[in-house]
Amino acid sequence: MIGLLQRVSSASVVVDGVTIGAIDAGLMVLVCAERNDTEKEADALLTKLLGYRVFADDAGKMNRSVTDTNGGLLLVPQFTLAADTKSGTRPSFTPAAAPADGLRLFNYFVEQARLKHPLVQTGQFGADMKVSLTNDGPVTFWLQTGAK
Repeated sequence: MIGLLQRVSSASVVVDGVTIGAIDAGLMVLVCAERNDTEKEADALLTKLLGYRVFADDAGKMNRSVTDTNGGLLLVPQFTLAADTKSGTRPSFTPAAAPADGLRLFNYFVEQARLKHPLVQTGQFGADMKVSLTNDGPVTFWLQTGAK
């Protein structure tokens, strides 16, 4: 699985003119299931992102996680992260999980996140989403579990 973490001062997702998810300071994470991913990869990605130290400590060093700061977590499904862009000018999405598997793993990921973190908001799988964020830093990290 792939997670693109962005440290934000705020972020939101709008579908059909309605805000369906929003956080203040925390992490906005674009989440993508790849072909052959299982709950094992989802668990590994969640563990890593909840513990990933991207927030400043008292000395100004990135030593605190979203768990340490009690920040928000906005999880947004985005299958395009798995695109193969090595050749040509049109991406191939064969590395991405099939839609049914992607939905199942995204829902599992969200469910597990809600069991482990107090503030979890989401985007909507398969929807045309308008995502807004204020990247704090900017700080952005690509995390991948079970890299193929």
